[in-house]
Amino acid sequence: MTASIDYGNLMHNAMRGLIQNVLTRVAEQGLPGDHHFFISFDTTHSGVAIADRLRERYPEEMTIVIQHWFEDLIVTDKGFSITLNFGDTPEPLVVPFDALKTFVDPSVEFGLRFETQDMPDDLEANDDDPDDDDQPEPPKGDGQVVSLDQFRK
Repeated sequence: MTASIDYGNLMHNAMRGLIQNVLTRVAEQGLPGDHHFFISFDTTHSGVAIADRLRERYPEEMTIVIQHWFEDLIVTDKGFSITLNFGDTPEPLVVPFDALKTFVDPSVEFGLRFETQDMPDDLEANDDDPDDDDQPEPPKGDGQVVSLDQFRK
C-alpha cells in the first residue's frame, strides 16, 4: 500500500485528460472563435514521432501552434497525431500526452505546465488499450512551430 497520495501525478493525469477532451472536440468540430493552442513537448520522449529534419532542429523541445491550418488531427487515450505545415511541407507528428510540457490557449489566457515526474506503476495508463480507428474526418486549420524565446523578457 502507498504511504501517501501522489496528488502531483493525479493532477497531471487530470490535466492531460482535459487536453485530451479539448483536442477531441477540436478534431470533431474545429477550433471555435479565436481559440488556438501553443503546445510544447519533449522531442526525446520515446513515443514522439517527428521528421528527422525537425528532430535535428528541435533536439529536446518543440512548440507547435494549432490555429489556421492543420489536418489529420486524431486523438487517442495516449496522445494525438496531427499534420502541420513546416516551410510549405506538410509533416505528420505523433505526440504522447506524457511528452507534453506546456499547453496554452492565449485567446482566453489559459495555460498548463507539466513538470517532469515519474508516475507510479499503479497509476500508469494501460498500454494494452487499442487505439480507436473510427476517427472523424479532421477539420482544416493552421499550425506552425514557434520559439518561445520571442515571448520571454
